[in-house]
Amino acid sequence: MTYVAVQTQLTPEEYLDWERKAATKHEYHNGQIVAMSGASYEHTLIAANMVAEIHAQLKGKPCTVHASDMRVKTSSTASYFYPDVVAVCGEPQFEDNSFDVLLNPVLIVEVLSASTAAYDRGEKFEHYKQITSLQEYILVSQDRVHIEHYRCLGAEWILAEFRSLSDMLSLPSIECALSLRDIYARVKVTRDNP
Repeated sequence: MTYVAVQTQLTPEEYLDWERKAATKHEYHNGQIVAMSGASYEHTLIAANMVAEIHAQLKGKPCTVHASDMRVKTSSTASYFYPDVVAVCGEPQFEDNSFDVLLNPVLIVEVLSASTAAYDRGEKFEHYKQITSLQEYILVSQDRVHIEHYRCLGAEWILAEFRSLSDMLSLPSIECALSLRDIYARVKVTRDNP
């Protein structure tokens, strides 16, 4: 997804009031509104594949998965983001009675694009790390088979990488496991390994 900064300074409350009336989605951080543009075919297909696979495995479990319309708030920076995929376990906590700002995700997935990869790995990840409930952060390349899986262990975030369609991505926070073959189903990507 491509981001375009809108030169407007708003408080978090002003942002939420404005965003809830907006026809398009915008993220908010450091007092700035960032417009979100559309995503590529591959991007949306990967996100849909992940939501479908996770949803199927969560039946009967106390967790739910949500697509890119569920807004997430980070803790101390009062930033708001729309992850491509987000999961919560137990009772979801919301910022207010609009029930559209999730406070306690356990898993966040971002599908990388050329324009957002550095931001998703860097500054956005730093914001996400402030969410005390967050246990896993997944970055999925859309142009090649490559997944970066960050898992919080104590105060450290441990990275594991996956590059083969035969790999399995274990998601302990929601007790699911996804094959990369299913994540990349019907997506034309470069394969480093068969």
